[in-house]
Amino acid sequence: MTMQLPPQCENLREQVEAILNLWQKDPTLSSKQDTKRVQASLSKAISPTFEIVFAGAFSAGKSMLINALLERELLYSAEGHATGTECYISYAEPDAERVVLTFLSEQQVQEQMAAFCGRLGLALPSGNGLEEATLSRLKEQAEAIVQQEGGKSKSERAKQADALRLLIEGFQQNRVRIYPTENGVFSMEQLNLGNLKEAASFARRGANSAVLRKIEYYCHHPLLKDGNVIVDTPGIDAPVRADAERTYQKIAHPDTSAVVCVLKCASTGELTKEETELIELIQSNSSIRDRVFYVFNRIDETWYNPQLRQRLETIIDQQFRGARIFKTSALLGFYCSQIKGTGRGNRFGLDTIFSESIRELGSKEQTPQFVIEFVKYCSSGRLIGTPFRPLVHGYETPIDNYVRILSEWGMPLVDYMIEDSGIEEFRSGITRYLTEEKRPQLFLDLANDLRPLCVELRKSYLDLYRDLDSQPREVSGMIEYELALINQQLNKIGRDFYDHIETMVNEIINGMDKDFESDFRKLQAKMVRRLDELLDTFSVDGTYSQAVRIHQRNSTAPFLAVLVEAFYYLSNHLEDILVESAITVVENSFRRLIDRVRSSDYYKQLLRLLGSDGEIEKKLLEVKDKVCTSLVSGARKECDRYLRESPRFYDEGTFSIYQFREVLKQTAQSYDISAIRDAEPGIRQLLKLDFEPKVSQTIRSNFRQETNNTLKTQLLPVARQIADEILQKYPEAKQFMEATLRKEAEEKIALNQQRLKELEANIDKYNRAVSGINLCLQALGLNREMLPLILLPDSSATAESTEISESSSERNTDQVSAPASTASSAESFAELDSFLDDLT
Repeated sequence: MTMQLPPQCENLREQVEAILNLWQKDPTLSSKQDTKRVQASLSKAISPTFEIVFAGAFSAGKSMLINALLERELLYSAEGHATGTECYISYAEPDAERVVLTFLSEQQVQEQMAAFCGRLGLALPSGNGLEEATLSRLKEQAEAIVQQEGGKSKSERAKQADALRLLIEGFQQNRVRIYPTENGVFSMEQLNLGNLKEAASFARRGANSAVLRKIEYYCHHPLLKDGNVIVDTPGIDAPVRADAERTYQKIAHPDTSAVVCVLKCASTGELTKEETELIELIQSNSSIRDRVFYVFNRIDETWYNPQLRQRLETIIDQQFRGARIFKTSALLGFYCSQIKGTGRGNRFGLDTIFSESIRELGSKEQTPQFVIEFVKYCSSGRLIGTPFRPLVHGYETPIDNYVRILSEWGMPLVDYMIEDSGIEEFRSGITRYLTEEKRPQLFLDLANDLRPLCVELRKSYLDLYRDLDSQPREVSGMIEYELALINQQLNKIGRDFYDHIETMVNEIINGMDKDFESDFRKLQAKMVRRLDELLDTFSVDGTYSQAVRIHQRNSTAPFLAVLVEAFYYLSNHLEDILVESAITVVENSFRRLIDRVRSSDYYKQLLRLLGSDGEIEKKLLEVKDKVCTSLVSGARKECDRYLRESPRFYDEGTFSIYQFREVLKQTAQSYDISAIRDAEPGIRQLLKLDFEPKVSQTIRSNFRQETNNTLKTQLLPVARQIADEILQKYPEAKQFMEATLRKEAEEKIALNQQRLKELEANIDKYNRAVSGINLCLQALGLNREMLPLILLPDSSATAESTEISESSSERNTDQVSAPASTASSAESFAELDSFLDDLT
């Protein structure tokens, strides 16, 4: 049976999608909030099914909890038996109950066998591993391990070995139904099973359960009505990783509506890595939200171990505070409820309910796990303070103790154990949620997700309506309206222009203009490269000749004269490259600046108002020339400083003074050019030591600071002046606009009318959709969660919407009726806002 919606909710999908379409159509709103959350909550609210997924580690008790919840033994449950079986339980009428079984493929059986062999340290079967001889050998090895461990439930190794035995038996018994690579699907009729009870018994049988991949039950139970589907999943720590992955995929799937997370920390004292990952995955699925029930199963372990009890309480207090929590002993609770219909004649279920499990290995009776836990409970002191005083005799077997105690104390003891197990509380909690709380909560989630969108849409539509409604509707009035706005528009243009220039200048100063940074790095590279070129091509002959030429009376020149000419030579050539590069930086910067100004909205608006740019471009070019002149002057001044030695050039103990002395000694060896020519490498090294720090200081600090200061002091005052002059151009703008406004006014009035018509149509769509959603919420008793309508004062265009809202208001006593009339448009909107705020 699928979930049935009230008649008022039949068009809910179309109504919600209408609001989402309106949201997406508005570019100013669509980027504010993602609508995926709304779409997810809508899908959950109207979905025909509601999947409650049971997830946890293997042997956590998931299957037993489901059996207890439905009060019938549908699913196989055995400690240590970890299969990859998925189970879906859906509703069916009493005469239509059925089961569909999907078997593992041979390939999947081999994967599980390999996983168990790996855990047990058994040799992996060679070949296809499914030959009868190989299977018999593995089965014997598994049975031997169980015998060595003292029974199938005595240790973890025994449980794993028994699971391998069941897998082999299951394959042997169902070989005709297990295909090489595909999963065989069989109905009850194909398996010659007459009813659900027989089919469930077949599927529950350990060997059969071990080779089933999927079981689909369709059974009659009131909890499954209204589209509820219970899903049992493989353990998250299943031996075959692919089986565990199927559980994780199911948790993340959008079809999953709620999760019962079954945890083992009541028996282990801690959350495992897999359990922590499972909880994180549950919390990340927006389709699940807070629909999570945490079940701490095996709570009976904490009854007998105070340390475990304390650790469990600490985990709950630190990690699960405020969550839906149940503490259960599914094994005790379920089987106690099952044996209530038994008696002495069948040994309180041993000959009926437990008949298969006590004779699984040989002829000797095996003690069912429930019997062991029953006897343990009776001897633990848990019953102190109650009317029950059962005695456990050490000389009797657990089965004998079990039969005797129940013969002596009867069903009242069983009823007490059921209550103590927490199963009744778990069943009533899940039942209450599914039958009473589920549907209102789904629609409440949808309303809460929609409300922010509705509030934003309402505000946006009302603001736009105010703006359009306040504008003139006649050409003459529109012209007057536009002319009255000129001063305001010019002021905004001037302010925007100055802010834009200031922003661009600050980006340059702060190193955030990538293009400027690229140009300045090129300047730096040119300076460094030019210095290297000058040093590499430096010739003593040239500088020596220049020094002799200046003093014609002399035929020789001192080393210091050669050094002076070398300083002039390097400084002047570096000055040329710095000037050239600075001009390039300025030219490129102002070209980009002007391009950005041209592409701005304020520039386009200025062209519209004046028919020209008010000489903005001309004045910016004038500023460019001034900046170029100033930076050229700064470059010359900077390079003039290169003529003087660095302040620390002659410091004692430095390499430069040492080099200077060595060169001086070398050049003093003769009076002609030969000694100076021989010292050329040393002179070149001496120049490098002096000029490299100077150039580095220039390009990294001095000239960059000069450039920043020049741009700031030259450009910003002119930008302020241009902004002020724009504001003074009102007469020109008025004269120009008067000639062009008539056509613009006609176009704007037509556009406003079209926009107003579209707005009213959107408001009508919105109100229709919201009214329909509100009717649905009312039908579910969520009167206080209704969404706000948009009511326009004295608007005939939205009369129909207003009627809808008024009828809706009559049905909702919590809402206030809309104001009938107002003295002015401004007052109407003020009252309307107050009214709508009350709604939200």
